[in-house]
Amino acid sequence: MARNRRPSKQMRSLLDALSVRPDEWRHGYDIIKQTGLLSGTLYPLLIRMTDQGLVEAEWREPAQPGRPARHAYRLTAQGFALAREMREERHLSGFREAPV
Repeated sequence: MARNRRPSKQMRSLLDALSVRPDEWRHGYDIIKQTGLLSGTLYPLLIRMTDQGLVEAEWREPAQPGRPARHAYRLTAQGFALAREMREERHLSGFREAPV
């Protein structure tokens, strides 16, 4: 049975960061600087999101000789759609009237 859980605060932060430039490949260190997430949170989250089809990952050759190859990440179409949905929900919730 599939679980239908709301994305965590950390996942929403990652979705927001990656959705700014969804076609651009980003390294983990750049994402850490943008989101403030710790590496122990970010990398397991990226792995889970890759397994869920929200993020794609690939090895990128180093820009400088002698440096190791690094993983780079970007949103898939499914991930971008989820990011857009989360943004719209936050936008709409800001305009909801309080219950009487």
